[in-house]
Amino acid sequence: MIVVGGEALIDLVPVAEPPGALLPRPGGGPYNTALALGRLGAPVAFCSRISTDGFGASLLDGLRTAGVDLSLVQRGPEPTTLAVPSLAPDGSAAYGFYVEGTADRLFRLPPELPEGVRALALGTCSLVLEPGASAYEALLRREAGRGLLTLLDPNIRPALIADPAAYRARFLSWLPYIGVLKLSEEDAAWLGGRPADWLAAGPSAVVLTRGAGGLTVWTREGAEHSVPARRVAVADTIGAGDTVNAALLHRLTASAPGPGHGPGHGPGNGPGHGPGPVDWPEVLSYAAAAAALTCTRAGAEPPYAAELSGARPTP
Repeated sequence: MIVVGGEALIDLVPVAEPPGALLPRPGGGPYNTALALGRLGAPVAFCSRISTDGFGASLLDGLRTAGVDLSLVQRGPEPTTLAVPSLAPDGSAAYGFYVEGTADRLFRLPPELPEGVRALALGTCSLVLEPGASAYEALLRREAGRGLLTLLDPNIRPALIADPAAYRARFLSWLPYIGVLKLSEEDAAWLGGRPADWLAAGPSAVVLTRGAGGLTVWTREGAEHSVPARRVAVADTIGAGDTVNAALLHRLTASAPGPGHGPGHGPGNGPGHGPGPVDWPEVLSYAAAAAALTCTRAGAEPPYAAELSGARPTP
């Protein structure tokens, strides 16, 4: 099983008609990742704190419909976080947030994850907003310590980061506990740094999403692979990066050794580990195909496994 930890929120997505109207859609990077994993047919559980309000109920319904295990979800009476994306002409999105006093930031560290969990994914707002951020960080360190494959998607939202220097330092402190670091070009520019630097700090692989430029991975062994993006008619890019997370995890857990083993586990590499032998061109092509389908749909609507059954590496 894969565990995805982090926020679930409501995106208030602009629609064409009537002018100025906003359509509430389930969202949040970790939520979208868990939803996408469920649709892809991967065994997945969501680890978060979700409001008991109407929005919270709809968020749970979406996960349940996708087959996501909800046994690690905490509940609270506080309101659901709201995000308001603004869309550029190319479909890319910037976000404003309503986060004060919301349920998801009050997440508490759960007991040890169940037996059979092979991977943990974290990222986005949940690693910024306290006190929940410290609880998620503790979860990362604990589970990496017992050898789970870990994936981090920082998915930087500058509007939420009051002290950029402190966040950048904290990001570096996570790297020894990360097996796969996935980030966008915009994230990389904001964080400052190079894949080689991040690899030296701990991860087995760094995956960079480059929008229409495709995907690139660098590995600790010195390999580099790139695949192009799939050409599609873009409705918006909401959830595309989260779908990449899900596709990567779905493929990589098939090659990941059990907890406590595998490359990256040992002195100088941190307690976590990366996947076993990986056919990176195939993995990246699968992720590119999944993200492209998400971009053809308004809001975060990741594809189902059947829609990707023909996905093959791009020559």
